[in-house]
Parts: sequence; structure tokens; C-alpha cells
Amino acid sequence: MNQPTTATAMLPVMEYFYTLQGEGYHQGRAAYFIRLGGCDVGCVWCDVKDSWDASKHPMQSVDFLVAEVKKTPTKLVVITGGEPLLHNLDTLTKALQAQGFETNIETSGSSPLSGSWNWICLSPKKFKAPLPEVVAVANELKVVIFNKHDFEWAQSFAAEVPANCKLYLQPEWEKASSMLPLITTFIKENPKWELSAQLHKYINVP
Repeated sequence: MNQPTTATAMLPVMEYFYTLQGEGYHQGRAAYFIRLGGCDVGCVWCDVKDSWDASKHPMQSVDFLVAEVKKTPTKLVVITGGEPLLHNLDTLTKALQAQGFETNIETSGSSPLSGSWNWICLSPKKFKAPLPEVVAVANELKVVIFNKHDFEWAQSFAAEVPANCKLYLQPEWEKASSMLPLITTFIKENPKWELSAQLHKYINVP
């Protein structure tokens, strides 16, 4: 599936949980995560490969998901995947915002944008390039650093996102020990960038 479905009240959901946001600009905030099934990007180092096949995950209604979020005191809901933009997210985000929740998305930007967002975190992948329409509205650019060549690739996207977009470099978790020193040096030389270190994995929360 390369295009988002029409607006729907049912979505394939791998998991949903309340935790702390561990990455990027909103790191440390209490956040409710809704992880949707389905991905056509297929990063070799993905840590949620079980999310790729949408058919493996139960369909949940928007009403059910909103009710689950309302059981917590959260103000922030993060829609992630997989690649969440494989699905039309208009209905889900409108329902969440109608209840007063902030809606954030984490996306590779490889599918057309849908949904109403308070914050768009674009994490582009080499395996399938982001669409210009998503790059143009990103609030946050988060680039995973897997090898030293990724720095130049990150800079190419920094030149395309809006001027006020926050810029983050994040080491691929399995290579953090070797990539973090390189990222540290790069940020010191290019201070427009900041570090995203996957706090949730260090403090052992989902």
C-alpha cells in the first residue's frame, strides 16, 4: 500500500501505551503512544519490525483509542508506526484534538500527509525518500545515524526543512557506542543540530 486509505474510524493497531517520550524535542514529556501497523519503508535496523505487516494487527476503532487515552492524565498523543501515514489519520486526529489532546506524529514522510497535527517529526529514511510536501511542514527533523556517511545526508535535509525546524541526530541503538562520539563532534562543529539519545531505552520504559 503506497497511498493512504480514505478517512476511517478503524485502524490496524500494533500497540498503545502511556509512557515518556524518549526522543527529540518533546523528550521527557508524558505521552500516550499509538503504534499503527503497516510499513513500506523497511529499515534494516528497525526495532519494531513486527509492525510492518498491517494484517497481523487488530483493527481498533477511533472511539476505542480515544477512550483509552482518556483513562490517563496525558496531554500529548504520539502517532507512530510502522509508517503511520499509510493510513488516513484525519478522523483519529480530529477526535483526539476535540478532546483537548495535542497530536504529534513520527513519520518517514514517505506517504502523503493526512491528519491535523500540533507537531510533525520527520525522520527520513534512505530506503524510501520523504515526499516534499511532508518535508515542507516538518517541525522537527530527526535523522538516525547508522554510519559516518549519514551526516552529509542529514545536512541535505536540513537545507530543505523550514528555517525554524528543530534538528536532531540520533544514533542507531545497536551502534550507539561507535556513533555517539562522532555525533558529539559533529554537533560541536554544527551547533544548529542537537542530540536525540532515545532516553526511554536508557531508563527502561516502553
